[in-house]
Amino acid sequence: MDWTLEVVVLPVGDIDRSVAFYRDKLGFHLDHDTTNEHMHVVQLTPTGSGCSIVIGDLPSHTEMAAGSMRGLQLVVADAAAARQELLDRDVEVSEITVFDERDGGTFFGFADPDGNTWAVQQIRARAEKPLIPVEARGRFGADG
Repeated sequence: MDWTLEVVVLPVGDIDRSVAFYRDKLGFHLDHDTTNEHMHVVQLTPTGSGCSIVIGDLPSHTEMAAGSMRGLQLVVADAAAARQELLDRDVEVSEITVFDERDGGTFFGFADPDGNTWAVQQIRARAEKPLIPVEARGRFGADG
């Protein structure tokens, strides 16, 4: 039995501002933005990730204080290139820190507009062997 982590609820104060940050500044894919008389829920996924973030106004979103999530982690093959991409998109990021010279020991970080914090870890092996193969990256494993 596989148990896959596929969604993390992220507490934010302003849904539209957060969509603009994650989609437009970070480049996350907008999977859906659902609004009806009961809710406003948005799902966004980083390129190559099997796990998405979900923001919204349901109790599971509003029971946590906006900006209270700490240390969510993204993995990239090249920290310097990823950091530069975020700088080019006007995202405030920390300097790169090398905690260990072995693969996986290089990090930088950033925060979203509410103060939720993210660490970005470099794992060079992801360049040759991505965690999710490119052909399996469509929604629910389908192309597209």
